[in-house]
Amino acid sequence: MSMNERVANWLDNGRYADFPDNWDDKLFRAFILDRLTPETALLDLGAGAGIVPEMNFLDHAARVCGVDPDPRVVDNPYLHEGREGYGESIPYDDESFDVVISDNVFEHLDNPAQVITEMRRVLKPGGRLVAKTPNFWHYVALGATVTPHSFHRRFNAARGRDAEDTFPTRYRANTRRLLRGLARETDMALVSCEMIEGRPEYLRRWWSTYLVGTLYERLVNSTRLLEPFRCVLIAEFQKPV
Repeated sequence: MSMNERVANWLDNGRYADFPDNWDDKLFRAFILDRLTPETALLDLGAGAGIVPEMNFLDHAARVCGVDPDPRVVDNPYLHEGREGYGESIPYDDESFDVVISDNVFEHLDNPAQVITEMRRVLKPGGRLVAKTPNFWHYVALGATVTPHSFHRRFNAARGRDAEDTFPTRYRANTRRLLRGLARETDMALVSCEMIEGRPEYLRRWWSTYLVGTLYERLVNSTRLLEPFRCVLIAEFQKPV
């Protein structure tokens, strides 16, 4: 067993025993499930081809729809219905959904206010918008802003993700301050904005970087003062009744 494997196993089974693969999507799934009932009409904005099994809510909602510019969305196995389209012009009627979810989409938006306004339009009064996105002030997002998209595609391909599922990043809705401003601009209430740091996924490939990531994780989780530098941001908005 190599040094990388030994250190990874030691940290995975020790400090990060409660953080399985795709821990952020599993955390987001639990957050969403708390807001669903058997009668819920759910829209997944950015549903794509269905490559994230944690976003399968077919057994937890009455109606699960998805929208994505990727034409593969129409065959997404996690949806009752998938429609090709963009967040700036969601192809559904006003007040169609109780909950709208967005998993790793906000970081790609050119005009987040327009997209949130569209999400608000298709939500029923009192409906919830729940989004997970990277926090801009985390080292992963900061690093992404100073590297070309071609590097992102190669890096994600090395981690087992298809290059076609890696999209350019903008980070125009990826801090608590920006989200508060967007809530005011779109007449939505920002109910909560949680920031979470867990197992340092992007640094697990090499034992030395994994140790550095572990030290960073311990530091930013040691005090709420460093919460703005944690990795994952989960925001919940509510449409006024």
